[in-house]
Amino acid sequence: MKPTIIIAVGTRPEAIKCAPLIKLLERDERFTVCVCVTGQHGTMLEQVLQVFDIRPHYHLGLMRPAQTLASLTSAILEAMIPVLEKEHSPNAPTVLIVQGDTTTAFVSALAAFYKQGIVIAHLEAGLRTFDKSAPFPEEMNRQLIGRVADLHFAPTRQAKANLLQENVAEERIFITGNTAIDALQLVVQNLNALSPDERKTKINLPASMYALLEEHRLSEKSAKKVILVTGHRRENFGDGFQQICLALQQLSDVEGVEIIYPVHLNPNVQKPVYELLSNRPNVHLLEPLDYLSFAYLLQASTLVITDSGGIQEEAPSLGKPVLVMREVTERPEAVEAGTSLLVGANAERIVAAATRLLSDEAEFARIAKIHNPFGDGTAARQVVEILATKFCP
Repeated sequence: MKPTIIIAVGTRPEAIKCAPLIKLLERDERFTVCVCVTGQHGTMLEQVLQVFDIRPHYHLGLMRPAQTLASLTSAILEAMIPVLEKEHSPNAPTVLIVQGDTTTAFVSALAAFYKQGIVIAHLEAGLRTFDKSAPFPEEMNRQLIGRVADLHFAPTRQAKANLLQENVAEERIFITGNTAIDALQLVVQNLNALSPDERKTKINLPASMYALLEEHRLSEKSAKKVILVTGHRRENFGDGFQQICLALQQLSDVEGVEIIYPVHLNPNVQKPVYELLSNRPNVHLLEPLDYLSFAYLLQASTLVITDSGGIQEEAPSLGKPVLVMREVTERPEAVEAGTSLLVGANAERIVAAATRLLSDEAEFARIAKIHNPFGDGTAARQVVEILATKFCP
């Protein structure tokens, strides 16, 4: 019998990073594939599923208003156990793949551990800050998955070293690069293949903003500097977002700067952002974007200011410097390579770093040319072949 590969997905980032793997597995006759969506994210997740034409076998619909980590953890555990019981075959290998650091990833892995007999594989394994409160709860989610996982698909040598330090057997660790790069390359290639009219139709941005971005994207002599901002981390709620907004106010005073900020739906983010930035004509506050539109915006931007982990991986593929609004990152490879700079949620440091990059053409060009330390876009293919070697007769 064919091995069954179950892929658990709960959030938009998980869907993006699992999409290249899902599509390859679906076309591979050596495997039976089952996609289970918990619905930890709602609309944002659905948009990614549509972009990549992923049709889940299970959609658990667990998202609830004002959900706590405890209630979400309990709900996922209770819902995943029956899925695993139904899909697990005692006569053929069953593998559960979880991605990254979300509550869905951690709890699905825990459910498979409780079920016994299911191989647990961790995509994007070995990332660490070794500070259990930053990022919260993601750092502990990663560490806990690492304790129950049987196969660890690490994106970098440093991630492998972290796992070895935690006494994970070396033969269970595979350096593959990150599937985030696979997904971004695929979407950008599709975008570039579109005619101008087709691209305009598919990109979900205001017409005036799309025109500005097209001019900036296509012209090396554009006078505009486009700063893409994202932010959502719990550790930045409160004073951190006050500092972030203060920095963006100051940067909006720089001539030629346009700031585009798709604002996360969490009220802890929305409240300070709209109170402090909504009256700035060159600060464009948007609803969260679908992945296709976001990839286009990333491609058209000058630099990125973010507290996201995934963007630290994606932006270097497009030559975009990243200012990371965190004190620590589980992706130190980007900082060591020079593609990312840690600036914290600190207005003075954010403004100083951004101003330097916007004004120093030589420094900007140096960073833009640095090789992406997170892979070359072949991670999903490598994972498929490792699974085939281990589980296919």
